[in-house]
Order: sequence, then C-alpha cells, then structure tokens
Amino acid sequence: MKTKTNKINYFLKTLPQNIFSGFVVSLIALPLGLGLAMASDAPPISGVITAIVGGIVVSILGGSHVTITGPGNGLVGVLLVTISTLGLENAYMAIIFSGLFLMSLGYFRMGALANFFPSSAIQGMLAAIGLIILGKQFHIMLANKIEREDTLEYLLEIPFTIYKALNYQDQGLIYAALVGLTSLAIMLFYSKIRNKYFQLIPAPMWIVILSISFSYYFEFVLKQPNPIAKEFMISSMPTIQNVFADIPTPNFSSIGTFPFWSSVLALTFISSIESLLSIKAIDKLDPQKRRSNVNKDLKALGVATIGSGFLGGLNVVTVIARSSVNVNNGASNRTSNFFHAIFLILFIGIFNQDLTRIPLPALMAILVYTGYRLASPRIIRTVFRIGKEQLIIFFITLIVTLKMGIINGIIAGVCTTLLIHFILNKSIGLFLKNVFKPNVLMFRESSDENNFYISVKHFCSFLNFYKLKKQLDAVPENETVIVDFSLCKFVDHTVMENMHSYQELFTKRGGQFEVIGLDMHDTDSKHPFALRRLLAAPKKRKTSLTKRQTNMKALAKDYDFIYNSKKEKELAFLNDFCFFDTKQINHVYNRLSDKNCDICLFDIEFSEGEFIAKEVIRSSMLHIKLSHNIPKFTLSKEGFIEKVAAFAGFKDINIRDHHDFSNRFYLRGDNPKEIRAFFNEKIIRFFESNPYYNIESNGSALLVFRKERLASLKETKALFDFGKRLKNILGPIKMKNP
Repeated sequence: MKTKTNKINYFLKTLPQNIFSGFVVSLIALPLGLGLAMASDAPPISGVITAIVGGIVVSILGGSHVTITGPGNGLVGVLLVTISTLGLENAYMAIIFSGLFLMSLGYFRMGALANFFPSSAIQGMLAAIGLIILGKQFHIMLANKIEREDTLEYLLEIPFTIYKALNYQDQGLIYAALVGLTSLAIMLFYSKIRNKYFQLIPAPMWIVILSISFSYYFEFVLKQPNPIAKEFMISSMPTIQNVFADIPTPNFSSIGTFPFWSSVLALTFISSIESLLSIKAIDKLDPQKRRSNVNKDLKALGVATIGSGFLGGLNVVTVIARSSVNVNNGASNRTSNFFHAIFLILFIGIFNQDLTRIPLPALMAILVYTGYRLASPRIIRTVFRIGKEQLIIFFITLIVTLKMGIINGIIAGVCTTLLIHFILNKSIGLFLKNVFKPNVLMFRESSDENNFYISVKHFCSFLNFYKLKKQLDAVPENETVIVDFSLCKFVDHTVMENMHSYQELFTKRGGQFEVIGLDMHDTDSKHPFALRRLLAAPKKRKTSLTKRQTNMKALAKDYDFIYNSKKEKELAFLNDFCFFDTKQINHVYNRLSDKNCDICLFDIEFSEGEFIAKEVIRSSMLHIKLSHNIPKFTLSKEGFIEKVAAFAGFKDINIRDHHDFSNRFYLRGDNPKEIRAFFNEKIIRFFESNPYYNIESNGSALLVFRKERLASLKETKALFDFGKRLKNILGPIKMKNP
C-alpha cells in the first residue's frame, strides 16, 4: 500500500515536467507531421492524426517509458509507393493490415528481430531512406515540382533545379524558393546557437511561426496578398469536426493483389524496425535506465496503427528525434506522450486556419534536413573508420534499397555481410557448424559471487548475438560482468557496438562490464566497434598534437601541471553527476591537473539525443576532488528559464538573509536543509564576487564549467584559477544553522 502511495505521489510530482515536455515535443510534431504526410502524398492532416492517435493509444497501452510516437521518417518512401500504386483509400487498408501484423509481432514476442540485422546494413537502409526523402522534397523546397521514375533520377535532377531556381522570373516562385532556403538555413544552423532562450522553441516551430508571421505581415501591414505562388501553399486544412466527418471508407478492392500485400509487408517491416531501433536508442537516454517491454510496445503500436488507418492517418511508429527532445526536457513517463497528443488537438482546434499560411517549401526544408541527417557524409566517414568492409555493406544496402526497395535492400545487406564474413575467415563451415550451437556459457565465479563470467566460443556475429544478449539481459546492471572472447575466433562489428552499449549501461547503473580476451585479435581499424579476428597483432600508429594541444602542453610546463592529450575512456569519476544523466559521454582528453590530481581540467565530448537528433558537444570542464563530503546540489546563474522551471516542479532553494544571492543564483538539491546549512557567509560571498559558473556537487567532488564549448587558453587559466580558490574556500567548512 505504501509503495502504491509513493508511486502516485511520484506521478503527481513529475506530472508538471511531463506536461511541459509534451508541449515542447508537440511544437516539433506539428510541422513534422504535416511535412511527412505531404512527402508521402497523403493529406497534410494525416500526419497530425497519426501523432494524436499514437500519443493517446501508446501512452496507455505501451511498454516503453519516455518514447514519443507518430509518423516516421523511414516510412515516407514505402507510403509514397503504396499510395501511388494502390490509391489513397486502398493505402489506408494496407496501413490497417500492417497494424494487425505489427500487433501479431508483439503477441508472438518478435521484438528480438532487431538483433538479427547487421548494424552497417541498417545504417545503409536508413541512409537510403534519407536520400529518398531528400531527393523528392529538395525540388519542392526550391519551388520546382517534377515527376520522375525513381529516387536516383530525383537526385540527379538536383543541379538542374538549383540552376532553374537561380533564373526564376516569376516573383511568386522567387519568394517560395527564398522561404525554402531560409527554412533550411534555420534547420542547419539553429543547433549551433547554444542559447537557452532561443532553444525554448524548437527549430521546426520557428519556421512555422516565421512563415505565418510573413503571411500576416503582407496581409495586414503591407495590405498585399501573400507573394508566394499559390501552388506552393497548403490549400486547406480540415477542422476537427471535418476530420471525423471525412473518415475514409475501407476499400477492399485491392486486398487480393500482390502490390497490396507487398505494401503491407513493407510497411510492417519498416515500422517495426524503425520502432525497435528507436526504443533501443531511447532506453540508453532514460535517466532511470529502465528497459522497455518491446513486445508490449509493438502490440500498442499495432493497435494505434489500426486506429490511425481507420481515421485517415498513417502508420504509428516510435520516433527517435521527438523522443530525444522528450527526454532532454525532463520527461519521466508516458504521460508526456499523451500530452503531446493533447496539445496537437488544441493546435488544430485553435490555429486550424493559420496552418494554411505555411508555404510547402518551408515544410519540405524540414524534411530535406531530416533526409540529410539520415544520409550525412559524417555517417559514411564513421562507417569507413570502423572498417572498409563495413563501407561495402553500407553502400550495397543503400544502392539496392534505392533501386529495388527496402526489403530487398536489407536482404542484400545481410547477404553481403555473410559473404564478407566467409571471405575474412576463409571458412563457410565455421559459421554453419556453430550458428545453432550453445556457444555462450555463463556462470557465477566462486571467488566472488557478484561476478558473472560469460565465455563466448567459436564466433559471435549478428546471427547469433541474441544468445549472448539473452544472458546479458538476465544480469542486473549493478552487478559485475566479465565477457571473455579468448575462445572466439571472430567477433563482428554489430557485436562490438553492442558491447560498448552494455558497458555504458552497466557503468551508469553502478555495475561493471568488462570485455577480455581480445588482446590477440587483429583489426584493420582503431575504432572500438571494428570487427575482430584471431590473427596477428595490429601495427601501432603515430599520433601528433594539434595546435591547441601544443599550447596546453606549454601551459602545463609553465604552471608545473601534468598534461595528457590522449583520449580516455575511464569515466567513472563523472558517473554520479546529474548533468550526464541524459547524455552519453564519449571520452575526455587534454587532461590538465595538479600533481595531486585533486584539481583536474579536461576537454570532454558528449552527445545529447540519439540517432538523427544526436548533437555532439565538446566542452571544457573542471573536476575538483574534495577531502570531505558536502551536500549534493547544482548552482547556476538564475535566468528566465529557471524562473519558468519553478512552475514545472523545479524549485529554487533560497538562502535566508541573502536576497542578492537568491535572486542571482539558481540553487537546486534534494536536501534543502543541508544545502542551506552548507552555504555559509564565506561561500556565498565567494560566489557573489566571482564570474558565474555552472557548478554541481555529487557529495564528494565538484564539476565546474561555464559554456558548452571548448575553452580558450585564457578561459582555461581562469577556470583553473577559479577551481583552486574554490577548493581553498571549501577547506574545513563550518556549517551554519539553517
């Protein structure tokens, strides 16, 4: 009874945060829903219906915790073919049947399907989907409507569209193209502006606001009609009443045809894969590190897709970009998904006619950017660094997907991966003999009952990784696991990538995950995800310092510091800081410390979000090791966002008789009484008389930083000096009465 009461209290306590997060996500979901629907040749409102139905149904029936559902990027190509081949009404029937199939996958516990596809093949498939989106929408973004046979032709036409746009004579087309280019620029550069006030509103919503404002400016200020060509505006937007009045009538005329069932299978395959990959990625971001019930989620997505199809919507999938935004805005449970749907209903009900003022090029720019992120050159460089053979798998999957469809593409990727594995090992028999054998053995070591030892024999690839995964998932993340590959002749890229994910998960949960037995395995790449073969040891490579590293090395010499430029993966000293709860730390480097290593300044690379919503950030931070324990707290400059955050349940701790400090600084922590006692006169005066820094205490150490970017040499000196003086202030502390 007490536990149930605690759960209810926790739910009510976090409800404001989840409502706020749902509101922020809805700002992104609205323009994306409209754009994805139009990119699929469906009515614009279809995308919004999908998000609304998915948000309500999956939040009630789903098995994940902080994911957001709605129309997906990956389905654009399949829906486009489905609607053009079957017609809109028959396409709705295909969507309904794909929902039934998706629900069946959940009932038959087929959520493990995502583990049977090589990582590089999935990357190639997603890149192809990105090119499909980019190829068609780029032309509309520049106010040029064309019809071509396949994606490659759309891509080859891009230079001609650019040339045509540069020579437009029609004013309406010129304005339309300029709106598209401006919107693309907002999408490209918005994330570079690390300003908390600008980022209160996501980039897609800025595009919507500016587009509507542009239309009103011409109508009410200049007393002129909108100058953008009418064929590049949303023609109409039904009201909520009309949506229910215009529910499509099921059409069974194509149900016995091959194109119908091939479309159903393609929709089911892509929606399941996209959802499973997204759920897997978002589980990594969950601050509480909960594991989603993927089979329950598949059933809920299937029910939602059936409902969406009957109401005139599209397939409901779990979406990575909106889910990442959801986590980063403090969501803690599925109510944020529910409220994102509620806010979309309010938007459609209140601002229905305003949406017709949004130019099509503006919405298409959002999709062009999305397509680019899926097929970014950075992805190709990453795949190449992992290994040349992975690049072959990537490109074969990509090309076959573009020319022959998504299902054929992923089959080609799987077959290519197997062929490369056979060639690298010079043995087909090794794989065929051991695929179905129990090549994974796990037991508790007698010397330490908290140690789980797992031995992997023969070979470990995407085909049999599910056996290793089953054993790993049975171990609590706060335990110690040792995975031994010394008896394994071959470990592929997909397995190595998953080992890295497990290491991060166990480390964040207080456990330990160690991979041993790969010392004698060779790899053609220094990348940690590269496949391993039991061959000769690789050659060592020379490294050189950058200009910034050379300056920091000179600084270390001048100030008698210790400097280490190498990337370090030993990040346990950062695990207890709340700042990194929803962020993935890649590595620290350029470590600068005093002789006792009590004060350590370093550059750090971490990421926010996942997949196409992933933003890699590099910053300079200071770590101060304390000789005694202090309360856990975070301290930063108080601004508008912090004042608003109080309404979402984030309470500022004020210090009695220190109004200036309380007004200027935002102080948070779980134990206000201890924190008030800790902040004595001396500490308060120190913070009041020094520049603002973001400071977090985990009880035994402090993390100090100023901006989410690398510090200059001057800023590095200032940060180090601030840390030394702060450590002296925190020497023997006399706690005051709270």
